[in-house]
Amino acid sequence: MHKSVFAVLAIGVALPLSALAAESYSIDPAHTYPHFSISHLGFSTMQGRFDKTSGSITLDRAAKSGSVEVAIETASVSTGFAKRDEHLRGPDFFNAAEFPTISYKSTAVHFKGDTPASVDGNLTISGVSKPVTLKIDAFNCGTNPMSKKDTCGAAASAQIKRSDFGVKYGLPAVGDDVKLVFEIEAIKN
Repeated sequence: MHKSVFAVLAIGVALPLSALAAESYSIDPAHTYPHFSISHLGFSTMQGRFDKTSGSITLDRAAKSGSVEVAIETASVSTGFAKRDEHLRGPDFFNAAEFPTISYKSTAVHFKGDTPASVDGNLTISGVSKPVTLKIDAFNCGTNPMSKKDTCGAAASAQIKRSDFGVKYGLPAVGDDVKLVFEIEAIKN
């Protein structure tokens, strides 16, 4: 299974406060929202998201270690404008037919105290893999009051250059700098 940058957020999800051993979590696709923003011709900031994400997280708070694997369906990109979404799915941008998955796989999880603070890993877009560090901006675990299941949530972010992944259409008019934000919830297995 491929991993996505969004998995980094899930890392935080997998860390229960009282954990003494590694615990595993599955990303909840109904409550996980990887999204991005990019300059549009210098006039505005275009926002987009991906609607289909899966993955897994393991964390061992006592050992201060963990792993994240995330897979995002490239064709699930959504900006609120169908014609633009079709263009983003095409060969000028994500080339979803040839590269159906954006993935993120961690190489290290870093803690500040008992809480995950960042995740190092490899992000793969359009078949190109590059190291990306996700900063964990928020992290919380507890019992979900609706489902009564142990759940963790996290928000993580990173800044990338799309040209580093071979996505160069429209440069420099359409921005090269892309802000990635991953809102993730994960449920304990």
